[in-house]
Amino acid sequence: MKIAVLPGDGVGHEIIPEAVKVLQATAKGHFELELEYGHIGMTGVHATGKPLPDETYALAKRADAILFGAIGGPEYEQWIRTNKVRSGLLQLRLNLGLNANLRPIKLFPELASVSTLKPEVIEGLDLLILRELSSDIYFGEPRGPVQNASGERESINTMRYTESQIRAIGHVAFKTARQRKSKVCSVDKANVLETMQLWRDVMKEVGAEYPDVELTHLYVDAAAMMLIRAPTRFDVIVTGNMFGDILSDEAAMLVGSLGMLPSASLAPDGKGLYEPIHGSAPDIAGKDIVNPCAMILSAAMMLRHSFNRDKDAQRIENAVRAVVGRGLRTADIMDTDSRLVGTKEMGDAIAAAVVS
Repeated sequence: MKIAVLPGDGVGHEIIPEAVKVLQATAKGHFELELEYGHIGMTGVHATGKPLPDETYALAKRADAILFGAIGGPEYEQWIRTNKVRSGLLQLRLNLGLNANLRPIKLFPELASVSTLKPEVIEGLDLLILRELSSDIYFGEPRGPVQNASGERESINTMRYTESQIRAIGHVAFKTARQRKSKVCSVDKANVLETMQLWRDVMKEVGAEYPDVELTHLYVDAAAMMLIRAPTRFDVIVTGNMFGDILSDEAAMLVGSLGMLPSASLAPDGKGLYEPIHGSAPDIAGKDIVNPCAMILSAAMMLRHSFNRDKDAQRIENAVRAVVGRGLRTADIMDTDSRLVGTKEMGDAIAAAVVS
C-alpha cells in the first residue's frame, strides 16, 4: 500500500503520527505499508515557496491513497490572500479530481452523553453527508475584488455548477444509499438560486434511474434545522460544496466533537484522500491535547475505500469505540466518568486495542 502522508500545519503534525501508529499496528502480520511524507500548506510555503509543492503533487499522484492532516492558520490565510493563490488543499482536490467527499456521522453509544442533544434525539444516529467537492462557490469564476464605479470596496464569488458535475455526485449518492438504507435527501436552495434550481432538476433526473432509492429534497436552512430536530430521519444527504462544508460541521455536534469525524475525498478513478473534518487548530497545536480519533478513523476509511480491507477498517473502528468505552477521553469528549488523556496516550491505547 503506497500511501502519501501529508501532515500539513498545526495539529496535523500531532494527529498523523497517531494514525500511522494505529495503521502499523493493524498492518502487522496482515499487509505491508509504504509511507512517503510530503509538505503542504504553510509548511509547503516555508519549504518551497508553494502551498502545494511540485514534489508533493507528484507524490500524491503516484500514491495509492493520501493520508492528510490539516492545513491553515492566520499566517497561511494571510499568505494565500496576499499571493492570490488557491489553498494547497483546494489545488490538490481540483488537480486529482476529488469530487466526492464522504463524511459519516455515526454516534458511538458510549459518547451519547457528550452530545448537547437529548439522548432520545440522537439514539441510533448513522447518516452520511456527501459533499460535492470540485466546484461551487469555492472554485467558480469570476471571483475576487472588482472595481466599483462609486469607489466603494467590492468583491464577488461565483456559485457555479455544470450538469455533469451534479450528475456525477448524484450517482455516487444513489449508489451509496443502496448500500445503506436506500434514502437520499438532496439539499439545495432552489427557491432563490438558479444554480440550485439546476441542482434539483438534475438530482430528480438521476433519481429516476434508481427507483429503489427514495429521493427527497430540503432547502439548506430547513436541513440545518432538521439535523438538530430529527437527525435520525436522514440516511444519505447529498449537497453542494459550501452547504456540505457547513452542514457537516453542524452535524459534528450531534456526536459531541469535530474530533470524532473522519472523511474521505474520492475521485472517479478511485484515488482517495483521507482527512479529519476539523482544521489545523493553531490555538491548541503542540500541546498534546488534540483528539486524534477523527484522523485514526479517516485511516480506517482509507483501508475500506482505497484498499477494500473492510475487516481491517472495522478493527480500527472497534478499537476506537473500545477505548472511549473504557473512559479514556481527550478534553473535547470528556464527561464526568472519564479519564483525561493526551493525544499520544489516546493513540497508544487505540493501537494496543487493535492488537488485542
